[in-house]
Amino acid sequence: MKPKIIAVAATKGGVGKTTIALQLAIARAKKGKEVWLIDGDRQQTAVTALTLRDSQKVKPGIACASYPDGQLLLSQVKLQKDKWDTIIIDVGGFDSSTLRAALLICDVLLVPFQPRSFDLWGVSAMSKLVQEATSARRGRPFKAYAVLNSAETTPGSSENSDSIEALQDFPELTFLETKLCRRKAFATSSGFGMGVMELKVKDKKAIAELAALVEAVFAEWED
Repeated sequence: MKPKIIAVAATKGGVGKTTIALQLAIARAKKGKEVWLIDGDRQQTAVTALTLRDSQKVKPGIACASYPDGQLLLSQVKLQKDKWDTIIIDVGGFDSSTLRAALLICDVLLVPFQPRSFDLWGVSAMSKLVQEATSARRGRPFKAYAVLNSAETTPGSSENSDSIEALQDFPELTFLETKLCRRKAFATSSGFGMGVMELKVKDKKAIAELAALVEAVFAEWED
């Protein structure tokens, strides 16, 4: 079965979940997929970015919606999921009803974390929520991945490896081997509601890292 609903979630802010959600949504849309990006974060950063994208008439356009309430998010996704090839849900920054709703309905969960000790506190909280969601879903499995974001670019960085090693304490989350490094292209493009591949000045490493992430999330189910 192909994954349709991808939740990008974290109970800690500042880990890059909106950046990842935007970049995934744009990458899928550029492959000709019908994409719906749902912003379940009260800050509405994803909606703001896509509003800017729309004002600049960047193509393809990305459909978006903002649902601040978990029950509303859940009911709307159930009503509309058959209209879309891919649904990306950006939720979190704290433990919220929208985050918990996304965990109940997603096919794949991506939990971004950065190579800093306090980010692992958020990973710990997310692992507990994954346990709860697994029980509540009653046999409807989903894949839960931890994604290293803003990774150090230095090969063999101890900060990266130490963070990855610490994930072993959270077996509910599988470490995704692909990572996004700390590159200006991700922040710059996302700030304009664009993908890294859409910038005039191309960062080939950023583009390759995003492509690898998209491949890891979707390739197993692609046609």
